[in-house]
Amino acid sequence: MLGRKPGGKETTTMLTLIERLGPIAADRATDTLTLPYERRVLGRLKAMSDAGRELGLFLERGPVLRDGDGLRAGSGEVIRVRAADEPVVTAWVDAGLPQARLAYHLGNRHVQLALGEGERGGFVRFPPDHVLEALAERLGARLEYHEAPFDPEPGAYDGGRHHHGHDHAH
Repeated sequence: MLGRKPGGKETTTMLTLIERLGPIAADRATDTLTLPYERRVLGRLKAMSDAGRELGLFLERGPVLRDGDGLRAGSGEVIRVRAADEPVVTAWVDAGLPQARLAYHLGNRHVQLALGEGERGGFVRFPPDHVLEALAERLGARLEYHEAPFDPEPGAYDGGRHHHGHDHAH
């Protein structure tokens, strides 16, 4: 949105996002907002949309913003959240009991984890941490250091949303 300051100079107006919509189709949004995990846990922040518009989030406390969630502005406009690529460690193991064992032991350290399956078996994804990496290797995981969206499993009490991890080539 543009306005005018005295003297004729254009100014931008911040789009205020005030409502969580949950998962939405991409075609429902007029713009996207790409954020790393650490910023998607915040209910109040200023950010730039992917199209370069100034956004202000003023949301009630609640669950973490997930990749694909929609946010509605006071004007009715909808913005779609995207999980940013960020440094992660993906620990690959066989799906089934080995993956469950790895998730159990890493989760017992009270860290956020993303779970999924891909062409190389099951995976548990987490932010880089040498202690977690050593534990994963002791449990037989093959570690991959790369950048990917980090969208960890929601907690059991996080509004009942179910999230499926998935693997991409980036």
